[in-house]
Amino acid sequence: MLNKFSCRTSRIVMASVLAALTTSAANALSQKIGNFDFRLNGYGTAGFFEKQEDPLFLGDFSIRAQALYNPTNSQTFGLVYVMDATALDEEEWFHQAFGFWQWRGVGRIEAGFTESVAQKLGLGLPDVSGLKLNENSWIYKKMGSDGPVIANTILTCGHDALRVNVVSASNSYSQYGFSVSGLTDEYDFGVDMGLKLKQPSGKVKTAVSFGASFINQLDGYSSDTFSPKTTADWRAQVSTGLNVQYNSWIFGLNARVIYDEHPQGAVTDGVAAGAGVSYDLLNYTLSLSYILSDTGIWHDYADNYVDNTAVLSFRYKYSKYIDVWASGGASRKEPFLSAGLRLIF
Repeated sequence: MLNKFSCRTSRIVMASVLAALTTSAANALSQKIGNFDFRLNGYGTAGFFEKQEDPLFLGDFSIRAQALYNPTNSQTFGLVYVMDATALDEEEWFHQAFGFWQWRGVGRIEAGFTESVAQKLGLGLPDVSGLKLNENSWIYKKMGSDGPVIANTILTCGHDALRVNVVSASNSYSQYGFSVSGLTDEYDFGVDMGLKLKQPSGKVKTAVSFGASFINQLDGYSSDTFSPKTTADWRAQVSTGLNVQYNSWIFGLNARVIYDEHPQGAVTDGVAAGAGVSYDLLNYTLSLSYILSDTGIWHDYADNYVDNTAVLSFRYKYSKYIDVWASGGASRKEPFLSAGLRLIF
């Protein structure tokens, strides 16, 4: 088990390693040897987060390593390992670790510890901050919690159970898939499906996503990092998302509905919905996003807890490998400010 000191030290070390890697040549992070292809990419963020108190350090990173074998031009076998700050905070040694077989033009099969198809095909909100508004946002962690919050508006089923994903090849107009999971102490089994429809041509480009999942016999389960653990007979979820691009404008909407049957302890189901817009001008981008979380609405005996979060962010892309960002907004009825430097490789 990692203690708090080792977690903090590891985050600093990881950020330093990423900074050093980013200053090196990008070609050094990809190496081909015959039919084998080895790749390493990721990012590191360092900044601050302030909520009417002394500034808090904001350190984030993600490292993705891949080993690929291409026996033919149409087939690829691969191993993927992902480590990030969220996994480190949860005292885990990986965020994702899985193998896959990909048949170009047909589809892909993944097996191991990875995210569900519904999450991978979901559409998030426009966001140019380093606060990860669409995945385990740093806002909820830094602001604290007076009640249960649905942190992700995209449907998630967690990544701690053994999972098999089957997903079609992505084409210009659609992609779909399903997954099954189990062999975990947190629930008996889970199934989910995802669908993404796209219209990539024309002056207005659109994409729509749909997702649904069922998880049986929850026992101390939480798919959202900042939500209390839940015990219930079963959980059902549905989600939808919409992205519209018009020239340099991107508009986004999404929503997620969670229902738990006979929950025990903290009631964490409910609805979450978001809306956002972003605008690009040369190397500058602005985004404005809003998220509503409302839990406890399906059960008369439970307290209803509502949270509103709004974020205005600015990003300047200095180069392909370096950008800076600043954000301001409010959550938990408190204002906050945040800014940071992100290095990408």
